[in-house]
Amino acid sequence: MNIEVKSSKKLVNYNESMRLLEKRVENVFLGKEKELLWILEHNTVYTAGSSAENKDIVNKKIKIIRTNRGGKHTLHSPGQKVIYFVLNLNKRGKNIRKLVTNVENCIIDILKEFKIKSRADKKNIGIWVDTNNSSKKIGAIGIKVKKWIAYHGFAINVSNDLNKYNDIIPCGIKNIRITSLKNLGANNYEKINEIIISKFLNIFL
Repeated sequence: MNIEVKSSKKLVNYNESMRLLEKRVENVFLGKEKELLWILEHNTVYTAGSSAENKDIVNKKIKIIRTNRGGKHTLHSPGQKVIYFVLNLNKRGKNIRKLVTNVENCIIDILKEFKIKSRADKKNIGIWVDTNNSSKKIGAIGIKVKKWIAYHGFAINVSNDLNKYNDIIPCGIKNIRITSLKNLGANNYEKINEIIISKFLNIFL
């Protein structure tokens, strides 16, 4: 397997990133380009997945971008690492459950580097941290599979403004608590991109 690794320093427009992803999916399917790992941050944007419901929009004034990934409403904003990938399941075994498990394990491994113990949840997709007798979500996962090419990806809250989540019911889960590396006391995250790359390639190469 050969995966191209990209890391964007400037904030990337959400719609532009989707256009690039869709083009990459087609080219990977046709064998014209390598699989992809792309780490970036977005301007503040609220997106709705394929199972999103309008009742989960708390602030009716915000703009929502519809997307074809799985899942419900979520937020991207500066300080949150968004990890997009394009992986060819035709060559990796057509097992979506295995893919999701690998993504979950990847996020868990990344957080371990910051001394954060996290877990997956069978009922609520994403990665969770148990603190002070409550569970808080730190990582979101949203995946689309087309022609057995898996894409979109996952996001990890690093130092983003968590108050912006108040405008939606994230992932359609009422009373959900959201956290970040910064909120959990991890302040030395300058090299997080390198850690993400290392852990992702360790699982998917």
